[in-house]
Amino acid sequence: MYCAEIVQAVEHLKKKYRESDPFRLCKAMGIKLIYQSLGKESDSVKGFFLEFKRIRTITVNDDLPMLIQKFIVAHELGHAELHRNQGISAFHEVALYDESSLCEKDANLFAAELLLEDDEVLQALNEDNTFFTAASMLNVPAELLDFKFRVMKWKGYKIVEPPIISRSNFLKDLDVSYDDDFGC
Repeated sequence: MYCAEIVQAVEHLKKKYRESDPFRLCKAMGIKLIYQSLGKESDSVKGFFLEFKRIRTITVNDDLPMLIQKFIVAHELGHAELHRNQGISAFHEVALYDESSLCEKDANLFAAELLLEDDEVLQALNEDNTFFTAASMLNVPAELLDFKFRVMKWKGYKIVEPPIISRSNFLKDLDVSYDDDFGC
């Protein structure tokens, strides 16, 4: 999927529902959120999207801090919006953590575009912050900021290269041992 399609999909949702919060977007879109205790271990499932008989659900691991849950829901919304017409109805662990998965990359780009406004990112960077300090100020993992940088570069912003190159499967190894603070 091209960046233009992802940006357009996010803009369409924000305009149609006048909402950018992933939890409220799910409600507005008729996607049922299911909260399930799935563990805090690094190999625990963090969330998944499932569509069965036209009923769309996102299951999110409620053992995780709320900020991570927010990102997981935004990521799964990306699957729900971008991939539902591709014959994919469920995202299992094998596909979820496949580093080369284009679907995972798309969902990460979608989540970054949904959760981070261009102006907020530029403001954080223009305050002479490092990349990691900006991610911390924006309350997102550094990997998500890297995906936002990719979208912003596509939009024509002149942004320096980030000090990391995030893999599409970064959710698999996301540290969940902290409480609602990314502390980057």
